[in-house]
Amino acid sequence: MDAPENSLEIEAKFQVTSFEHVRNHLWELRIPCSGVEYQRDVYYASSYRDFGETDEALRVRYGDGITILTYKGPKLATHGLKAREEINVRVNPGEDLEKILQRLGYSPVYTVEKKRERYERVGIEISLDEVKGLGTYVEIELKIPQVDPEEAIAAMKKKLGIEGEHIPLSYLELLRLRETSGQPGYPSHPH
Repeated sequence: MDAPENSLEIEAKFQVTSFEHVRNHLWELRIPCSGVEYQRDVYYASSYRDFGETDEALRVRYGDGITILTYKGPKLATHGLKAREEINVRVNPGEDLEKILQRLGYSPVYTVEKKRERYERVGIEISLDEVKGLGTYVEIELKIPQVDPEEAIAAMKKKLGIEGEHIPLSYLELLRLRETSGQPGYPSHPH
């Protein structure tokens, strides 16, 4: 898991039926796997602020022996990519942090669990996510500012042989959508 940081998160997410073809392209591009981890994300709600209305998120992430508290700001207007402020703070132990949050009136509302394989090249991270209850997804995230972020992500998407449209929703939003619609995953067809 990367060191905590404050930044602008710019990414695109795509649902795929399997990782085999993506892994083959990563191997051909000589993009190495930088790690595999299991992540458990506990999302919190506030008694005085509706994060659904403000399009914010407060999350405690457990993974790779590290616990990170994350604030995600509202999604920013972009040309089709998901971009938002992200502030991360490493905490230890996470269970004590969760007790503090609950004592302050925050309630755990959703848990997202996934196995994440990370592949990194300078300025870009590709994650192969197997999300419990949702399926398999590829996230392409820019780690350094790009002149044209859409072009950079589209170029990597093409190099990885991924088809289909970017899914602008978070895994949390996808799980909530699944609960309300009764359908697994995103309402488009994966390629």
